[in-house]
Amino acid sequence: MPATAHPRPVLTPDAVLPEDADRAALVARVHEPEWGGPCVAAVRGERVVDLSAHAPTVSELLEREDAEAIVREAPGGRAWPLDALLEATAAGARELPHLLAPVDLQVVKAAGVTFARSLVERVIEERAGGDPALAAEVRQRVGEVVGGTVDRIRPGSPEAARVKEFLLAEGLWSQYLEVGIGPDPEVFTKAPVLSAVGTGAEIGVLAASAWNNPEPEAVLVADSRGRPRGATLGNDVNLRDLEGRSALLLSRAKDNNASCALGPFVRLLDDGFDLDAVRGLDIELRVDGADGFVLRGSSSMRAISRDVLELLAAVRGPHHQYPDGFVLFTGTLFAPTEDRHAPGAGFTHEPGDVVRIASPRLGALVNTVTTSERAAPWEFGLRALMRNLAERGLL
Repeated sequence: MPATAHPRPVLTPDAVLPEDADRAALVARVHEPEWGGPCVAAVRGERVVDLSAHAPTVSELLEREDAEAIVREAPGGRAWPLDALLEATAAGARELPHLLAPVDLQVVKAAGVTFARSLVERVIEERAGGDPALAAEVRQRVGEVVGGTVDRIRPGSPEAARVKEFLLAEGLWSQYLEVGIGPDPEVFTKAPVLSAVGTGAEIGVLAASAWNNPEPEAVLVADSRGRPRGATLGNDVNLRDLEGRSALLLSRAKDNNASCALGPFVRLLDDGFDLDAVRGLDIELRVDGADGFVLRGSSSMRAISRDVLELLAAVRGPHHQYPDGFVLFTGTLFAPTEDRHAPGAGFTHEPGDVVRIASPRLGALVNTVTTSERAAPWEFGLRALMRNLAERGLL
């Protein structure tokens, strides 16, 4: 991917807020340059209100049973105009208050191949060895054998076991089919704590990658007990060529500078937005390229093969604990096959692509594609956060 400068998207409250923002309990994180660090905040109409005196981190806030009441009603400290925060965020003006990813100490986890309809594309990546030129041929062969078979089965069921036997006999079994229809879901660590970028930031793709795409996902935000406390949107950037060469390259493909985007806000679960609302989310994707190319796609949580509570239980339980909570990318139905540059070459990102992931109940996460090597380096880690909170008297 050649490195060139591209304009950033314009962000406005109307563009990023949920359609029912007036009824939503929305958690934000704001970087305040005067204080040298982040603030936990609530979005209240046209203002974003500092709640750091009540909870120094989002992780701490979500441990409290009264988190919703704090976000909606607690007296706050400094307040920032939302439109000014969005303008500074979109401009990359780090010298001004701006929005960050809305989580902090939570471990960033991801569940893969959770939609049976999209797992076939993972099989194709593997069979093509990460070569997009071979994907069309492999896609036809896999489609002839598999068809819509995997679309109708429940992972781990006796029917799934019979499909496995059939695919083995056809020489088409794959590790992706194992986690897609087998008893155990794929769960991996997507990004280090504090490394995620928020809405308006640049999102990174390795310069060496020639076949990649966005992954629009609903992301659950859980507390230390594994209870879902909220949801947000995420982009789990996918490097199809790297992962297609070998599943052992998953970490190389998934965990790179600026390769994880979350936001714009965490919407807390409440009477008006419960887990069933998350199960019914529709997520829309639009990619606008500097070359005029437009890609549209969608993902519906109604088509997920494993329930969100099953996925949460696969992350946290007697086998693994997360004392600061975790966030969980729940997977995507979206797997683009549109050709961008040449017939049969499929879709891949170019620098300057503006990626908009949106859902009416969660708002919009908007990022501009660059290379991981050129994205702003990740410099504010755990030591910096603890030092900053201590200096501000918040610990």
